[in-house]
Amino acid sequence: MNIYVANLGYSTSEDQVRDAFAAHGEVTSVKLIMDQVSGRPRGFGFVEMPNTSEAETAIEELNNSRLDSQVIVVNEARPKTQNNSFSSNRGGGYSRSNDRRY
Repeated sequence: MNIYVANLGYSTSEDQVRDAFAAHGEVTSVKLIMDQVSGRPRGFGFVEMPNTSEAETAIEELNNSRLDSQVIVVNEARPKTQNNSFSSNRGGGYSRSNDRRY
């Protein structure tokens, strides 16, 4: 199961996240998301656990718990879709066609 972890402190390491989840079962991977421009952590990441019941226990036990002085949010990751990607056009761009005067 892929698990979403949010509100991580900027100094929280992948090892700290791994240790927190490993207390509830096997962890196959931990990936903290980094800002592409600054190279700093963005405060969230993903943990993969192969056993669903262990993953569900980890989610239940770790959601709203403290990790590295931060209260973290933990839940099952949702699959990436077209609607939650930045590639969709949500405005913000300037189009000359919207500036026509008749």
